[in-house]
Amino acid sequence: MEFSHVALNCKDLPATIEFYSTHFGFKVSRRLPIGEGKEIIFLYNGSVYLELFPTDDANYASTTDGPNTTGIIRHFAFKVENVDNFINTLADKSIITLGPLDFDAFISGWRTVWLHDPNGHIVEVSQGYHD
Repeated sequence: MEFSHVALNCKDLPATIEFYSTHFGFKVSRRLPIGEGKEIIFLYNGSVYLELFPTDDANYASTTDGPNTTGIIRHFAFKVENVDNFINTLADKSIITLGPLDFDAFISGWRTVWLHDPNGHIVEVSQGYHD
């Protein structure tokens, strides 16, 4: 078995595509028309897919590491070589909701930041985590 994708409700599909393409290296894989001029868009980066759904009601932005509500994904995460360098590439394209924080007490070199995507989903970006 392998992981398939994460589906996101999006208020602004073009801004979402630009955000994940520019900062996370995703590319548009497929566009599926669903009527009324709307479409579902699949983005991919290697074996990771994001499925973007258009919606007018994606207003559950969190202020830390994600919503603490059953049935809603708290956050999803990406690994980078250097969190601080990644933050510098964001400029004003995102709001940091928590961090960056160091978790050296658990794993030497583990550093993490949480931020909003254009729809308010929480995305964790970390370096140095390993088993």
